[in-house]
Amino acid sequence: MAEPVTRLDPRRSDAALVTAALEGDERAKEALFRRYVGMVSGLSFRLLGRDEELEDIVQESFAQAFGALHKLERPQAFAAWLSSIVTRVTIATIRRRRLLARLGLLRGEPVHLETLIASTAPPDVVAELTAVYGLIAKLPVKERVVLILRRVEELSLEEVAAQTGWSLATVKRALVRAEGLLDVSRSRGEEGG
Repeated sequence: MAEPVTRLDPRRSDAALVTAALEGDERAKEALFRRYVGMVSGLSFRLLGRDEELEDIVQESFAQAFGALHKLERPQAFAAWLSSIVTRVTIATIRRRRLLARLGLLRGEPVHLETLIASTAPPDVVAELTAVYGLIAKLPVKERVVLILRRVEELSLEEVAAQTGWSLATVKRALVRAEGLLDVSRSRGEEGG
């Protein structure tokens, strides 16, 4: 006769983990951290374009999230809520870097494309992506963030607005400006090439 099958506990939902974390369960916070650290790292890396402050952004994002967990109205929406925190922390980091660079206190660091482009990519694709990433890095913060969230993360305009805390009209204007600036920069580059 076959032995009875022991049912394993299903993976705890985000809502259950948030509830437990709110009740002081540190293991629940650790489980949320482990579940979403990859998402947080990836999103901040794509928005930032480099990784020297990546760990700081990840830690700050989780610290803010756990500190404000009691404000989360829908515990099942933890991932989307955390993404908006990561976006805002990353925006603040980009703005701080640009200010420090303008004051001469920080040198601009190049994007490390080898971490973003597959080593098997053909040379023409590498050249195209190198040019695009160089242009994106030069965009104003708002335009850069909106473009990446819309075109790379493939969020809807409404999701971009929710994640950044900007109005839908602001997001739409920033996307139009970003795409216009990229078009102008690319056409200038092609004319000069």
